[in-house]
Amino acid sequence: MNLKSNNFLSLLVPIAAIFASLHLINPNPQFLTNFNYLNFTTLSPSSLYLGRDHHHRPHKKHPDSGSDGSICDDFPPGIPPPNTNTTSYLCVDRKGCCNFTTVQQAVNAVPDFSLKRNIIWINSGFYYEKVTVPKTKPNITFQGQSYTSTAIAWNDTAKSANGTFYSGSVQVFASNFIAKNISFMNLAPIPTPGAEGAQAVAMRISGDQAEFRGCGFFGAQDTLHDDKGRHYFKDCYIQGSIDFIFGNARSLYENCQLVSIANPVPPGQKNINGAVTAHGRVSMDENTGYVFLNSTIGGNGRIWLGRAWRPYSRVIFAFSIMSDIIAPEGWNDFNDPTRDQTIFYGEYNCSGPGANVNMRVPYVQRLNDTQAFPFLNTSFIDGDQWLET
Repeated sequence: MNLKSNNFLSLLVPIAAIFASLHLINPNPQFLTNFNYLNFTTLSPSSLYLGRDHHHRPHKKHPDSGSDGSICDDFPPGIPPPNTNTTSYLCVDRKGCCNFTTVQQAVNAVPDFSLKRNIIWINSGFYYEKVTVPKTKPNITFQGQSYTSTAIAWNDTAKSANGTFYSGSVQVFASNFIAKNISFMNLAPIPTPGAEGAQAVAMRISGDQAEFRGCGFFGAQDTLHDDKGRHYFKDCYIQGSIDFIFGNARSLYENCQLVSIANPVPPGQKNINGAVTAHGRVSMDENTGYVFLNSTIGGNGRIWLGRAWRPYSRVIFAFSIMSDIIAPEGWNDFNDPTRDQTIFYGEYNCSGPGANVNMRVPYVQRLNDTQAFPFLNTSFIDGDQWLET
């Protein structure tokens, strides 16, 4: 997609809104300064998308400098590393200092059904493209430089993509996918609660045995479609407003930051304007659910920990810190009382002003040690069989 100037300028509003909210929420004053790709002097339509492959490292002059110096002179040495019998490397740089200028080009270059680990090394930058990893491309790794300096973004909505499930900026259907130190963003306008067709997914993960380490997920409604399969999220930053983690996967979230960007609720008002999770287990026979371990919940709004998107929804929070944005009742049965007997919502040894269980809805389980034990480590997702050590 070649961006026109007016299209590019229209992107600045949602980008600025997202990172303004980060500045207000995140306590680290250096956080915004680390987002190198938000430097509007370097973020230009031409730098967002270059539509051709580069199979060598070119020597490009600095624009308007009149010198022979290359914009690639400061490119990290030794990248990409040499291939081995078990690992292949592909390199992406939006300035053209690498094998490819878009992530999708690199994905397409991975051989179908490769048994090797194919590491796509993605240089710092903002990659404005919609990326799909099909089932035929297992064993791919997206290796960014930091979730505060490397991002893939698009701006589809349920309306523009003909369905929420198809709106993801990045969609992964292959097994054994890994992402490290990179962000996934949906730049669609932040919707008001109940807005029709405004759901906008940043990442859809539908393959089995996927792991995300040090990643960011940025959006509003339906940010992370944690769809199906066994997944592991560690040290991740997940931002949204309404149902911003949803699907029917079996996933463990460890040491993650969950940040609500719902509108602040004036003191004394009790309206709800967001929810962290909407899990979609449809029967007792499905071994699916979300577990949040040693994580934090903060931000703005007045939100639920989860609502029962499907009748057997299953979500557990353990050893997590909850701010006062969590409504005292904590959870919602999707306004269907018949689900109260089948959903499984549990809390265990959580803390913070939002973790007071005295006013929780009656169907929430206050787990004891024995009940909590199956959810407190990676055995919940059979991690000993497939997780990297």
